[in-house]
Amino acid sequence: MPEGFRFAHRFRVRYSEVDPQAVVFNARYLDYADMAIVEYWRALGLKPGDGATPEFHVGRALVTYRQPIRVDEEIDAWVRVSRFGTASMTNLIALHGPGGDDLRAEIELVYVCVDLASGRSQPIPEAFKARIAAFETPVPA
Repeated sequence: MPEGFRFAHRFRVRYSEVDPQAVVFNARYLDYADMAIVEYWRALGLKPGDGATPEFHVGRALVTYRQPIRVDEEIDAWVRVSRFGTASMTNLIALHGPGGDDLRAEIELVYVCVDLASGRSQPIPEAFKARIAAFETPVPA
């Protein structure tokens, strides 16, 4: 397990996700990040769009490519929230080959909490922050 991460979702790379060189097409990395975030939220019991979970839009996305990912490989997408601001949170996604020692890419997503009616940013509810903090905090041995 990569240091600082408590949650991972494993997936297999499909043929439709690779380019003519048989390497995952660069735009797919953000698809993988989105899938990983959805699974992270599911593990927290959160469901975007349910009216009770805050709404977020991506304000910034940064992908750092380390090693190629190829068709039919199993990949672990490790997810954690690294920072909360007033209206934003930073999520880190680390894509690894199985076992956690084979870093393929790092993705940083900054999400902004929004009011859908106005399209403007709004503070992230404290209860939401507390729920994530409780999930992220390691249980003492």
